Amino acid sequence: MTPATTVQRDDADFCRAMLPKVSRTFAICIRLLPDELEHPVLIAYLLCRIADTIEDSPSLCAADKERLLGDFRHCLDAGGGSANSLQSAFAQATDDETLLAREADTVLREFRRLPQPQQDGIRPWVQEMSDGMASFSRRKEDGQRAHIEALRTVAELDRYCYYVAGTVGHMLTALFKLHAGSNEPERFGALEQLATSFGLGLQLTNIIKDVADDRERGWSFVPQELCNLVGIEPAHLHDGQHGDAALEVMRRLIEKAKGHLNDALLYSTTLPRREYGMRLFCLTALYFAVQTLALAEHDDRLLDPDHKVKISRRDVAKTIGVARIVAPSNTLVRGYFRLLAGRGWPSGGVARVPPP
Repeated sequence: MTPATTVQRDDADFCRAMLPKVSRTFAICIRLLPDELEHPVLIAYLLCRIADTIEDSPSLCAADKERLLGDFRHCLDAGGGSANSLQSAFAQATDDETLLAREADTVLREFRRLPQPQQDGIRPWVQEMSDGMASFSRRKEDGQRAHIEALRTVAELDRYCYYVAGTVGHMLTALFKLHAGSNEPERFGALEQLATSFGLGLQLTNIIKDVADDRERGWSFVPQELCNLVGIEPAHLHDGQHGDAALEVMRRLIEKAKGHLNDALLYSTTLPRREYGMRLFCLTALYFAVQTLALAEHDDRLLDPDHKVKISRRDVAKTIGVARIVAPSNTLVRGYFRLLAGRGWPSGGVARVPPP
């Protein structure tokens, strides 16, 4: 084995080992993809996690985050250089996320080994994510202060979710289209129109389940506009004195997430039936989100910082097993979605794109 081959194998091994360390859930889902898609999606995800780690780092000021995200963005360009600035910024890695950011060059080498069409499918979306995160890092810097820093409007929340998750929906759609080699422009046109909403549904679910954790860091992704509608401020969500109003705010956010998850269902059923692995990958992530949102909706301790909203390992295993059975049938896919969602779940989506 040549030295170059050894480096390549070590790089790939590092990436595979890091995935379950930075996301247990995604590590479960990605194994369901076809073999030809698993590695490029893994690399794409790790690139997104590097950008997210930069944006979320409490030890970096907004100016440093913007600079590092800009450097990372340029590393993704054709012929882009090394991520030396990330290696320096995260030299004292304290957890798996910062270790991944420090070793960004390892992931970038694997990215550059992907076929050119796959690189082209990944690059613009990770770059757009980095640009968007840089713009929001200026707002989040105030979150280190004693007061609560919150997004101002629902539109701002949508824009934030687009940068961190909608871009991922489009990136996956680009890779799916390459893999399918499809001559079905109407089908993939519909998927592209639904991709943003799919990402927003998953991200809003994460925001809802992590609302108390974000509060502990001095930040609220629940927009002030939504709080003002019921006569409170974001800081009141967790003070225990505005319980009913705070839960009403969360109820409205949950209803918003439901509409996007309905679009995620439409996205999953629009994928070609012959692409079993792609459908299974999307459905597993969707079903996890639906269960999590249903738990959050009926959890009186949703806003309690000492409480975690999460589905059990047993339910995770059961969901994967059922998804394997229902994935080829749109009727069964929708039926299991309704079972997990429970009564009262609205039928309408947000994007409202009919399947081809």
